[in-house]
Amino acid sequence: MTTQIYVNLPVKDLNKSVEFFTTLGFKFNSQFTDENATCMIVGEDIFVMLLVEKFFKTFTPKKIGDATNGTEVIVTLSADSREKVDEMVNTALQAGGRHSIEPQDHGWMYDRGFEDLDGHLWEVMYMDISAIKQE
Repeated sequence: MTTQIYVNLPVKDLNKSVEFFTTLGFKFNSQFTDENATCMIVGEDIFVMLLVEKFFKTFTPKKIGDATNGTEVIVTLSADSREKVDEMVNTALQAGGRHSIEPQDHGWMYDRGFEDLDGHLWEVMYMDISAIKQE
């Protein structure tokens, strides 16, 4: 059996978050979508559960951190090319996201980042393993 990954993120406005991530090209599983949550499909076995804050609180006794003031996690997605990295980040910025880091170009790896509407950090990176210098 393949292990699936579910990242759970609290959001203030589920509809705005769905609109934002739809603009970036993501699809959602309607079986796991209602007024409290949705399941964003990232890959065959990778999903992001966007949970309205009130519903998110039912899963933890801890206080929800404010992602606009502190870092809780950085979700990194791979891309097929440097152009795809730029395309996704530029689309996120045009859709209301915020710039989070300067582009990082290491020759064999290129990445950029953005904050989503709730301040969660996302990075998009392209990695060319064949370009890594052999020591």
